[in-house]
Amino acid sequence: MQGPTNDQVRQAVRESYGRVAEADAAGCGCAPSGCCGSGNSPTPEDIAVGLGYSSDDVSVAPEGANMGLGCGNPQAIASLRPGETVLDLGSGGGFDCFLAAGAVGESGRVIGVDMTPEMIAKARENAAKAGLANVEFRLGEIENLPVADDAVDVIISNCVINLSPEKPNVFREAYRVLRPGGRLAVSDIVATAQLPEEVKRNLALHAGCIAGAPQIDELKSVLEDVGFTNVRIKPIDESKELIREWAPGRNIEDFVVSASIEAAKP
Repeated sequence: MQGPTNDQVRQAVRESYGRVAEADAAGCGCAPSGCCGSGNSPTPEDIAVGLGYSSDDVSVAPEGANMGLGCGNPQAIASLRPGETVLDLGSGGGFDCFLAAGAVGESGRVIGVDMTPEMIAKARENAAKAGLANVEFRLGEIENLPVADDAVDVIISNCVINLSPEKPNVFREAYRVLRPGGRLAVSDIVATAQLPEEVKRNLALHAGCIAGAPQIDELKSVLEDVGFTNVRIKPIDESKELIREWAPGRNIEDFVVSASIEAAKP
């Protein structure tokens, strides 16, 4: 059986996360609601702390911004500085954008891009509640960013690029919008073994951050082919415990793991 088309994957992802935003629901790690099988799923706060965020991070973000949809903490590797311009790919409810806004200060700027209208609406509501003037959210696809050339210093993303069926386009766009000397700091899912065909064909597992996970060597090659240097991909073995809950009984943790991904634009 042939796998899903790019358009089918993109539509499944958009619908899945649109439902999460409209229901004001939380996910189970990257996976949106409905991908977790346990009735005792952890709260978004528990997930965030388990992924490396501090309790202060969780408490300073506007209520509803942390939706428990990540698989790591890009803030930990981004080394954000006051005055920088930051772009968040797949910004969801805005959690990482709001944390970045605090790090870059009033002289800095944060742009969140998401392809789900419901998520953009939610993030804008959260920004209004927080009264932050240095954060904005734009509707768009990460394969075709609504951002000018050489416009940002840092790109962050949390468990979103794996959802794209056209990852080389994502990284070409990331390279385009970064200023020379800019950097990429991403938390995402990577494959440590060849995914079974039944997983690759499963649209729910695409939307659940599993079926679209790239092989580590493949991802490194894509980044270098685009022009990025100093590429570092570090798997986080401790993430397997969380990933196991995304698709209970499938042994998904034997095939994928969360990783921190860093690169620079010369």
